[in-house]
Amino acid sequence: MIKIENVSKSFRTEEVETFALRGVSLDVNKGEFVAIMGPSGCGKSTLLNILGLLDNPSDGKYILDGTDVSSLKEKQRTGLRKGKIGFVFQNFNLIDELTVEENVELPLRYLNVSASERKTRVKEVLERMGISHRAKHFPQQLSGGQQQRAAIARAVIARPELILADEPTGNLDSKNGQEVMDLLTELNREGTTIVMVTHSRHDAAYTNRVINLFDGKIVDNMDL
Repeated sequence: MIKIENVSKSFRTEEVETFALRGVSLDVNKGEFVAIMGPSGCGKSTLLNILGLLDNPSDGKYILDGTDVSSLKEKQRTGLRKGKIGFVFQNFNLIDELTVEENVELPLRYLNVSASERKTRVKEVLERMGISHRAKHFPQQLSGGQQQRAAIARAVIARPELILADEPTGNLDSKNGQEVMDLLTELNREGTTIVMVTHSRHDAAYTNRVINLFDGKIVDNMDL
């Protein structure tokens, strides 16, 4: 599903070049649930942004589901991102001016799905996430757990093959966090590939494999 080879990412400020990633190589098989762990500033979110086609590596190759995305034009990358990838963020990233169902519907609008199909799929996914009774509410009227459920609904509504999750339980209490991890695990069991950045060993225990990052490099197991 994912293959990155010798990927580096650097940022230059005046005459100073700072490396966020240094020669990272990684394979993620279709259907895996992988956690990326490491201390703050080690490059976890940078790596996730590259995997999600939100950023470009400074060097190296990225192959997504057999397609070398390193040489794609931005329009092609955007189309691939919308069609194959769902995102779940720590801060939910819901649009305050839209209701829950309107937030969840957005990816289908971008894909030009018909109105009738959008309505059916939104209803189904909200029921699955247990928040159909909140469909007409705005994000600020929801609890943190409900907001994250809405964010997951939005991430899966287009039926992506890959979900990228950045600290999905970081703003939740333990009960809501466990429910979110249960939802992600269920989606993974149905065949969705998931790559998750987390600081939580508890959350990482839900996954098939843990990748440790330190100073922009993949390292062997360590005390994080």
